[in-house]
Amino acid sequence: MKNIYSFIHGDKIIWWVVFLLSLMSIVMVYKSTGSLAYRFQGGNTEFYLMKHLLMLFLGLAIIYFTHLLKYKYFSRLSQILLIISIPLLLLTMLAGQSENSADRWLVIPGLGVSFQTSDLAKLALITYLARVLHKRQEGQKFKEIFLPVIAPIFLVCGLIVKVNFSTAALIFGTSMVLLFIGRVPFKYILYTVGMAIGAFALFIMVVITVFPDNNRVQTWINRVGAWSGSGDKATEEDSEANYQSNLAKATIVSGGVFGNWFGGKNENPSPPQAFSDFMYASLIKETGFVGGIFCILLYLLLFYRSIRVAVKSESTFAMLLVVGCSISLVFQAFSNMGVAVGLFPVTGQPLPYLSMGGTSLWFTSISIGIILSVSKEVYDKQEDKQQVATRNH
Repeated sequence: MKNIYSFIHGDKIIWWVVFLLSLMSIVMVYKSTGSLAYRFQGGNTEFYLMKHLLMLFLGLAIIYFTHLLKYKYFSRLSQILLIISIPLLLLTMLAGQSENSADRWLVIPGLGVSFQTSDLAKLALITYLARVLHKRQEGQKFKEIFLPVIAPIFLVCGLIVKVNFSTAALIFGTSMVLLFIGRVPFKYILYTVGMAIGAFALFIMVVITVFPDNNRVQTWINRVGAWSGSGDKATEEDSEANYQSNLAKATIVSGGVFGNWFGGKNENPSPPQAFSDFMYASLIKETGFVGGIFCILLYLLLFYRSIRVAVKSESTFAMLLVVGCSISLVFQAFSNMGVAVGLFPVTGQPLPYLSMGGTSLWFTSISIGIILSVSKEVYDKQEDKQQVATRNH
């Protein structure tokens, strides 16, 4: 282990959490993509596994090289990323690749690789807010923080909300936590939340009035109605979403306490999105209640260790950066779990580092790499202090 630890730095427990999630994802992706392989790859069940292994390997490489960088570099980089992400979000709205009546993906010409621009925008906004809140710790008035802090939140979330409401909501929630920790007066946070609710309600009313057949808004209404049990008619997409939700619940129940352990004993079909949006249901099916609790504990351990790093960091920017990245990951993880067990309406949030890999896994890797970068500097300074104390004695 000493040889391995000589190559990796920072919080070793976070590294172990990532390693365990990676191992679990390899098994779960192979198990959950069988129907997908028979549908699109002529029964080649190894196709999606090998693709995921490649994405996972690149993701781990991204974590490694990101954690070697000084976290301070992300302060200036955040401005560039935010400036880049805005036109990309606009381009996604105008010419994005559609999925479930939403233009979420942007295809890179010549490479055939698609990615969700919201992933880039989320990371850019978190790092940008950490930078600005670090520089504006004193004398905050609403008019002084509106343009540099609150306006970017509304801009990013506003460009995302039409095509991906759940992502916009998670980004907004993470941003509010950062504002609170960044010592923005609580009344200003309430103003911001109130303006967001008002703007969203106005947006819904305008769309319903001017574009009564808008598929996306109708999808939100139908999904919330189906989730709450008050829905009437559902579109074909919503019927599919309800079908998946019901299958997920049946899948979870079939897992029992200890699960099937990949033995194929259960005859109940898995949800069509078992490898991504309903990965948590697939995990419980195979590993049972015990495996589901273990998965929750891994994410809570990641969050706990990240908060320890944030508390120990000497820089406000580092603290806000770690809190923003960790809360974003945990919010996303528990959103996926909540959908699987029926606590939330159906959304499109993958389970970080467990769902089948895409470019979203790479952005997750960058977030984890940033956390490890801060922890590396924190622990390096602790070791330096210990060495000085030892020499003095």
